[in-house]
Amino acid sequence: MNNNQCNPCLPPLVNHSGNDELFAGRCILVNGPVIVGAGPSGLAVAAGLKQQGVPFIMLERAKCIASLWQNRTYDRLKLHLPKQFCELPYFPFPKEFPAYPTKYQFIDYLESYAEHFEIKPRFNESVQSAKYDETCGLWRIKTVVKGDNSVIEYICKWLVAATGENAEKVVPVFEGLQDFGGDVMHACDYKSGEEFDGKRVLVVGCGNSGMEVSLDLCHHNASPSMVVRSSVHVLPREILGKSTFELGVAMMKWLPIWLVDKILVSIARLILGNLEKYGIKRPSLGPFQLKNITGKTPVLDIGTLQKIRSGQIKVVPGIKKFFRGGVELVNGKILEIDSVILATGYCSNVPSWLKVRNRGRNLKKR
Repeated sequence: MNNNQCNPCLPPLVNHSGNDELFAGRCILVNGPVIVGAGPSGLAVAAGLKQQGVPFIMLERAKCIASLWQNRTYDRLKLHLPKQFCELPYFPFPKEFPAYPTKYQFIDYLESYAEHFEIKPRFNESVQSAKYDETCGLWRIKTVVKGDNSVIEYICKWLVAATGENAEKVVPVFEGLQDFGGDVMHACDYKSGEEFDGKRVLVVGCGNSGMEVSLDLCHHNASPSMVVRSSVHVLPREILGKSTFELGVAMMKWLPIWLVDKILVSIARLILGNLEKYGIKRPSLGPFQLKNITGKTPVLDIGTLQKIRSGQIKVVPGIKKFFRGGVELVNGKILEIDSVILATGYCSNVPSWLKVRNRGRNLKKR
């Protein structure tokens, strides 16, 4: 539609002078929701809308669906939870897939999902702002198209923010890192330990990514040291052949969450032993309670602890400062290292573009 067809209660889209914002792009009125993000959550919402015959537009800043999985994950990654807990609505995983599909199998599944439901995102469109117009009761979503930098404004009644909690990498500031001189990368840029053969690598972070990157480095003849700055829950991925997550979910149908946590932690101690002697302390809150309150996911061990026990992965405390060719830890110990991998996590990018005064009935988190 052209600019003159926009909702009449909205300001005309013409050039302004003075302090007003200059906008000379296209305006599109959407007869349905706008979904921001073409990852698993966005695809699931889109499939649900398709099932109900509801029109929508999906915006994706990358040039593919599930860009986090396709562009920012390491090669050996597999789903940490059994496939039945990662399945999207109306479309099961292929029966021949293993219990824990590889990242490549999961990507194939997501691409088949989009094809099956004829979901066609508008790729390479980055949302710059989304504002709710109280006067009209409509959302105004401004995007920039990569390549020609053209600007488009979408006007709709509903907005679905499906960009996830891992849209942007978190890179802490460390004293002296600029003087280190060796390779420094975030875990989102790590693909394989092959390029680190024979190198001394400091892995900063002990979540699932930090643990698995350290394990992968071991498999490629590197010497990793993993920074464990705070407490973390480490659970076995399976208990007696059953998924630990599945057992926890089943128990929560009958037991309070604190009791489920206590049972899981007790079993973890029996199976994994005392981890404090290796420098890994458990939080005071149980794993499910901690996840509910802080969003911090427990680590599901897939072999890293064995490498820690054998000394192939060294656990070290927090970082004080970097210097050329090495790092000083908070306990005063000095490590000479060749490379640094920051497994320091991710965060949502929604606060950077969503402009909402009142997060009441007009915004529902997906």
